[in-house]
Amino acid sequence: MADARETDPRSLAELRALVARGAPYSRRLIHELKHDTRAGAQALYAVCKKAQRRIVVEKRRLENMLLYEKQALANGFRVIAGVDEAGRGPYAGPIVAAAVVLAAPVERVNDSKQLTPEEREALYEEIRAGGHQIGVAAVDVEVINQQGIQTANYMAMANAVAQLFPAPDFLLVDGFRIPGVLQPQQHVIKGDCLSQSIAAASIIAKVTRDRIMIELDKQYPGYGFAQHKGYGTPEHYQRITELGPCAIHRQRWGPILRAIEADLLFEWSEEV
Repeated sequence: MADARETDPRSLAELRALVARGAPYSRRLIHELKHDTRAGAQALYAVCKKAQRRIVVEKRRLENMLLYEKQALANGFRVIAGVDEAGRGPYAGPIVAAAVVLAAPVERVNDSKQLTPEEREALYEEIRAGGHQIGVAAVDVEVINQQGIQTANYMAMANAVAQLFPAPDFLLVDGFRIPGVLQPQQHVIKGDCLSQSIAAASIIAKVTRDRIMIELDKQYPGYGFAQHKGYGTPEHYQRITELGPCAIHRQRWGPILRAIEADLLFEWSEEV
């Protein structure tokens, strides 16, 4: 007896509803669409195959992002933390670092700069709720002004690592080595694209810092910190030109230093 489906194919409306549920799709549905000669069914088959290919590519990407972690495990390490920072380059605000020990792989994780704000927020909440070990540390602008951004960066990263319990026995660090930490470490160039642990840390650091800057916007209105997060956008530079620097601007940065010097020159001219 012939299969009832062969003599009574599902309507295109039914098939569209099944495809609209999203990938992954069952082998049965893919087989049915492939052998359905109707133009609408063939269009749906093409949609399904494209979606399935995206899943395969994403799965491969995420697997590749665990190669550094797997290598460390193969070398005998057991608690591997990814470390990254957010806020090295802005004109204003703190630098924030995060250290993350993943309890399990995280789907969709990526360099925070490659994600939309909505994707970062969703992954931030997912990582926070996922049973992973997380350490976060911020170093404020006073320390940046006094000791420089690189020292502040090292300080933030070391402090984030120190918050992890149990302590990690190996660190994967984005870009460079952290001086002064006890753990052996490997710096990974563009590590936030190559390691899930570092990428998770980049998301935690970025979202944490963005939220700090949104709060600071309330304390220092007029500069647009909630929008540009302290980075050197044309709008931010214009506000500095109009209003002068405020307490959370980094005084060693060229545009801020020039604005301070211009104010001092103006005050001196007025006195004269």
